[in-house]
Amino acid sequence: MKGSTRFQLEDDAVTGINVTPLVDVCLVLVIIFMVATPLLSRPAFDVSLPVAKTKEGEEQDKVTLSLSADGRLAVDSMEFKTPEELQAGLKRAIAGTESGLVVIRADREALHGRLTDLMARAKAAGARSLTVATEQRR
Repeated sequence: MKGSTRFQLEDDAVTGINVTPLVDVCLVLVIIFMVATPLLSRPAFDVSLPVAKTKEGEEQDKVTLSLSADGRLAVDSMEFKTPEELQAGLKRAIAGTESGLVVIRADREALHGRLTDLMARAKAAGARSLTVATEQRR
């Protein structure tokens, strides 16, 4: 009799898979991606944005055009020395997006003429829509 109960216990083997470690690993990966993603879209240099009461825009594929107070120019994270180089880099960047959205990050101390020139260059490079970035007024 003792031998028959032993075989019955072996028939009740675990047939399910423990998914707890898999869920733990997935959650850790999600946290890592959430922390690392904002670091990937850093501009070439910091600008002091003007303050305005605006509506938050939805996140989509975009090209970021930066203008500093001293006239430095950048497309996304690449800085350009001349407006002609910027135009070529801007055309390549816009061609790589589906939306054609250009976000202009101009320093509040930047000259108005430089900003309007950048807007014209962005339109000439193929931008379908332009947005000027501002800080949220509290």
